[in-house]
Amino acid sequence: MSASQDAASAGEHTPVLYQNVLSALQLRPGERYIDGTVGAGGHASGILLGSSPDGLLLGLDRDPAALLISASRLSPYEGRFFLRQSSYTEMVLCARELGWEGVSGVLLDLGLSSMQLADPERGFSFQQDGPLDMRFDPQAGTTAADLINSLDESELVEILSKYGEEPRSRTVARAIIEARPITTTGELAKIAARSAMRSRRGLHPATRTFQALRIAVNRELETLESGLQAALELLEPGGRIAVIAFHSLEDRVVKHFFNRERVDCICPPEQLVCTCGHKATLRVITRRPERPTQAEIEQNPRSRSARLRVAERLMLA
Repeated sequence: MSASQDAASAGEHTPVLYQNVLSALQLRPGERYIDGTVGAGGHASGILLGSSPDGLLLGLDRDPAALLISASRLSPYEGRFFLRQSSYTEMVLCARELGWEGVSGVLLDLGLSSMQLADPERGFSFQQDGPLDMRFDPQAGTTAADLINSLDESELVEILSKYGEEPRSRTVARAIIEARPITTTGELAKIAARSAMRSRRGLHPATRTFQALRIAVNRELETLESGLQAALELLEPGGRIAVIAFHSLEDRVVKHFFNRERVDCICPPEQLVCTCGHKATLRVITRRPERPTQAEIEQNPRSRSARLRVAERLMLA
């Protein structure tokens, strides 16, 4: 069975940038890999196939529903994969519980899965009415409803502008406060539709508001920095990390991390003598992020904003 046939037979559609990811990871038999956002197991099944007959995979996800689906999808590779309900920030601990001190590849497919978006009970979609939740782990932390019904105007403005890049963040925040309490996605979508900036790209006016709240609820940008550092700690020399981002905020974090780790000195440019002691740990493989082809976008419209960055662990002196 080919990698593309495996993906097609195992799920509803081929995962985003599927072939790009498998090629980037340079899969080999007998090696260990981590999928830090295993989701429905699409990329993970390709990793296991590409590292056959004895490659191993650790799959992590904060969403218990995703783990049930991925367990079923990966069942043909029984004995070669391990699934844990955990954030990718905990990948070092999870790997070492298996006795793994290092791995040959790490994948982070960031953002929201189609499965999560399609379930109105999860509260991610402004196109379906449901409870205003937005938690990746339904049993942990603060919901989107908690945030919008408790934060003051300045705090809401900061979330909408920082995480959603909403030009009318103050207008949207005031509209939210005037309409409180708000408990459903439908209510919030109507408020955003009336008060948010309309996109020239044809995006729904609630897109930025929902993105901002989801990022805030799940602390996505903070966890991303920690996850990248954890991956770096586990990667063996020559091992690769591949990261798929879906919006400029998270892509900027990945780009900055890779650029920082590819150089020896990270002192301020105006400083004449290095005092940081930093040594380069990564070689950047993708100077520019890889993007989906037009054919992939037509097959899977969700992939249109995806961008893949890849780096390789250096041998430290």
